[in-house]
Amino acid sequence: MRSSLAPGIWFLRAFSRDSWYRGFILLLTFLIYTCYHMSRKPISIVKSRLHQNCSELIRPLNDTHNPNDTTWCSWAPFDQDNYKELLGAVDNAFLVAYAIGMFISGIFGERLPLRYYLSAGMLLSGLFTSLFGLGYFWDIHVLWYFVLMQIFNGLVQTTGWPSVVTCVGNWFGKGKRGFIMGIWNSHTSVGNILGSLIAGIWVSDHWGLSFVVPGVITAVMGIITFLFLIEYPEDVDCASPQHHDGPEENQNNPEDPGHSPYGHQESSLETATKCSKEPSAQPVAISFFGALLIPGVIEFSLCLLFAKLVSYTFLYWLPLYIFNVAHFSAKDAGDLSTLFDVGGIIGGILAGLISDYTNGRATTCCIMLILAAPMLFLYNRFGQNGIGSSIVMLIICGALVNGPYSLITTAVSADLGTHKSLKGNAKALSTVTAIIDGTGSIGAALGPLLAGLISPTGWNNVFYMLISADVLACLLLCRLVYKEILAWKSSLSKGTGSCLALAPTR
Repeated sequence: MRSSLAPGIWFLRAFSRDSWYRGFILLLTFLIYTCYHMSRKPISIVKSRLHQNCSELIRPLNDTHNPNDTTWCSWAPFDQDNYKELLGAVDNAFLVAYAIGMFISGIFGERLPLRYYLSAGMLLSGLFTSLFGLGYFWDIHVLWYFVLMQIFNGLVQTTGWPSVVTCVGNWFGKGKRGFIMGIWNSHTSVGNILGSLIAGIWVSDHWGLSFVVPGVITAVMGIITFLFLIEYPEDVDCASPQHHDGPEENQNNPEDPGHSPYGHQESSLETATKCSKEPSAQPVAISFFGALLIPGVIEFSLCLLFAKLVSYTFLYWLPLYIFNVAHFSAKDAGDLSTLFDVGGIIGGILAGLISDYTNGRATTCCIMLILAAPMLFLYNRFGQNGIGSSIVMLIICGALVNGPYSLITTAVSADLGTHKSLKGNAKALSTVTAIIDGTGSIGAALGPLLAGLISPTGWNNVFYMLISADVLACLLLCRLVYKEILAWKSSLSKGTGSCLALAPTR
């Protein structure tokens, strides 16, 4: 009996108490933001049900509509000819509220306990998501109701991102941040996939459940967050993860310009934990304009604006595009659209790995954006020729579009939020994250809005808009890419000089 337990005991002893807590926090924050994105996705799936081609359907026996009515199966007020503009307005209500609220959320996130802030945000998000779906059961057909629910939901969902990034920043120290956070940031795509699959179950019959079920799950997760989230390692007598002195620390000295073109390249999340919870060491929250002055914040924020414009256009309009162009059913179009998010998981991890290996965040983003532009063109032109080509191209497009988006919102935000000029002020991380993601959210609001306005002129024009946004995102990083190249050349010259100095003389 004792020998059979030995492997299990060895496994338990292999990990310290601190490691188990950090793993738990990583998993919990992953699930938290998965729920946030899961509750955002159903609207893109239900769009094809709110307005559909009724001529292909058999009228029910108790139907009271006029026999000449071709929109009898659609849901008013989305049964009108301008339904794309109305659906775009519903999308934009959420996204504009989210973009505005994000700039404010970072300030609150610095000053309020994260456990209460996140729990309240999740409970309210679950409520407003469910209320949107209850419009089906309550037979509501006025546009303002759906717009109002989206506005409230957009505002409360801003509690999520700055809070989870700050919480992870409190717990995690030095390491390959790009890779670790690339895996962790897959919660975005996992949430989109789950939201699509859950919504797809009820989209054809009772589409209200497509919102109610994710809403209930999000609210339950809010209760779990309140009960189990631990904001600081010190709260459970765990060590603060800043103990990384040694030879490797000197090799990546942040003061050395050869190692970072826009600041503190190799010590982001761990620096965020250097503030003690003792009153004597409590840092002062950074100002909004002070955060803007950190080198690289403006460039990456504007780059994310255009990158998120592309990503969120796919998030909200891809199922309808597949439904209209490839003529799949609403459920099949929703299921197929999840492949874009599968590619997003792959792209986020690859972007993190490459940027860790090369020490080039901006260059990694720029290359992926350059490759994304022609791939979007090819997908629009040839992606619907067969199920095989559609699957492959959707995965590749998802990887190239969401890779830079993932990298900027995680590892880059952490790098900039712990810039050396802040001297370990962890409270800057929430503000910098909110600025970057808030600016990106402006693009997230513009993308679906423009798609709704442009799509009546043809889907080709929508893709031209997306390609243009990718090119602009790439151009905004040119200065940082140039500085990274100079840093590589400087590092290479130092390495060559060291080798020559060590070479034996004759």
